[in-house]
Amino acid sequence: MKAFRLDELEAERVANDGAYLQFLRERNMSVGLYALDAGQLDPQQPHKEDEVYFVVSGRGSITVGAETTQVGRGSVVYVPAGVPHRFHHITEDLRVMVVFSPPEG
Repeated sequence: MKAFRLDELEAERVANDGAYLQFLRERNMSVGLYALDAGQLDPQQPHKEDEVYFVVSGRGSITVGAETTQVGRGSVVYVPAGVPHRFHHITEDLRVMVVFSPPEG
């Protein structure tokens, strides 16, 4: 078993000066913590992997392809591989758990 605490992951992400911290990588998936602060622009490009976002905290919007929805704590969004997507109109700092399948990269 591998177990993680969100506060420890956030501290590690901050210590590494990055918006994204991959904290689990297995044969069929990888998982990371993605952080975007209020008003920040999301620089993402489409990924080669399917992904699921689980919003841990914060508020904003996400556009996936031609569809846009508001997200907040508890929101879950699926993004198919290769589809352009981006968080925007971030009004409260976003902390998002990201699951890639297969593993990112």
